[in-house]
Amino acid sequence: MLDFVLPLFLGFLALYLLSVRFGRTRRDGEPPLINGWIPFLGKAMEFGKNAHGFLAAHKEKHGDVFTVLIAGKYMTFIMNPLLYPYVIKHQKQLDFHEFSDQVAPLTFGYPPVRSGKFPGMAEHIQRSFRLLQGDNLNNLTESMMGNLMFVFRQDYLTGESEWRTESVYQLCNSIMFEATFLTLFGKPAHTSRHSGMVTLREDFVKFDTMFPLLIARIPISLLGGTKAIRDKLINYFHPQRMSPWSNTSGFIKERAALFEQYDSMGDVDKAAHHFAILWASVGNTVPATFWAMYYLVTHPEALAVVREEIHGVLQVSGIETDHNRDIAFTREQLDSLLYLESSINESLRLSSASMNIRVAQEDFSLRLEGERSIGVRKGDIVSLYPQSMHMDPGIYKNPEIYKFDRYIENGKEKTDFYKDGQKLKYYRMSFGSGSTKCPGRHFAVNEIKQFLSLLLLYFDVEVLEGQEPCTLDPSRAGLGILLPASDVQIRYRLR
Repeated sequence: MLDFVLPLFLGFLALYLLSVRFGRTRRDGEPPLINGWIPFLGKAMEFGKNAHGFLAAHKEKHGDVFTVLIAGKYMTFIMNPLLYPYVIKHQKQLDFHEFSDQVAPLTFGYPPVRSGKFPGMAEHIQRSFRLLQGDNLNNLTESMMGNLMFVFRQDYLTGESEWRTESVYQLCNSIMFEATFLTLFGKPAHTSRHSGMVTLREDFVKFDTMFPLLIARIPISLLGGTKAIRDKLINYFHPQRMSPWSNTSGFIKERAALFEQYDSMGDVDKAAHHFAILWASVGNTVPATFWAMYYLVTHPEALAVVREEIHGVLQVSGIETDHNRDIAFTREQLDSLLYLESSINESLRLSSASMNIRVAQEDFSLRLEGERSIGVRKGDIVSLYPQSMHMDPGIYKNPEIYKFDRYIENGKEKTDFYKDGQKLKYYRMSFGSGSTKCPGRHFAVNEIKQFLSLLLLYFDVEVLEGQEPCTLDPSRAGLGILLPASDVQIRYRLR
């Protein structure tokens, strides 16, 4: 027994001495510092198990600003949403691109774009996102409507009105994945559906499972067959394969044309960029769709109000619904669905766990409210963790409860939320903040609205009895919408 315990004790002692010898010490003016006792890792394991609980516990102990060592990075967390504007406006000293420029190429397998090899590319890529917004959103919304209707018609609007069973995540994933793919990348030549879509989706799920480890900069060579899966996914977007596709979105066309201007960019690198867009378009949207659907079907009173609202919008336009007739919602009609949008935003509030990060470009003093300021070191990460705000009972009454009309007041969108008597500029941050806010957020919300509208118009949906309430899987904390810890079985039939 001693032969086992003594080496173990000495090992822990060595780790402790290393953490003391090489650990960082707090300077005057800096926030409270939590190093942990494991060199490099720091508090990574505790944060990964339950980020929300971990941060809440340290907020109670250290106040609303503190610094934590997590996997080799010192991260300063700003836990009071009243302080968020002070961080977001510091675009010179606090930069998001340094982090994304390092992580995205490693994750998706393309060379960094902010290098001398591709002058001007980063700026052109940034400008291409305008094609996801404003008037350009109309074309995308119309295309997505048609593609959702097509997938529903091909795979679900068939047969008699008997009850059929399905899992919620599988339903959302199969429909949203293919419809989004068709909307962005277009249709293959001589047919309406891409071959191998099921395999593509399954490979995507395998890659996505490893996504948190890739973001954590674990070398892909250490992740089993992940590189082979990524290579296979990238190859699906090889320029020669994409060239005959039709009805490709203007967004993808512009990016493809941009890549062609750089002789130093190989075909595989171009394909990797397109694969990254596929992940960006469905990696968070599919779980967001799951939660929006799950909360509606498990709250019959909410489902009834939302369904009535959808029917009402169509009746105003003189449109009757039956399963033999295709339905198309305009962008204006989607914008008028206040209860549906509120229900989606409420599900996002409950399921999103994104981390808004900025990298300090220099040692500087970050000015907060009044005369308060904190010291930040070059290379440190300043982080906002909005889930803590979303679950703050001082902002949201009974924050753990789903309230589908939480964001409606007097028949209009509710935008006034307060903390400690002060109105919040930022009260819901499912899509990031400031200049780094997700450029496709409007498209994402619209396509979730479209999916749910078609689902509720065409089908009766019920949750099968005997299932435990669905819970969040915390393994993707900090990366966006959390996945469900388990799937949920439903039954559905044509109305």
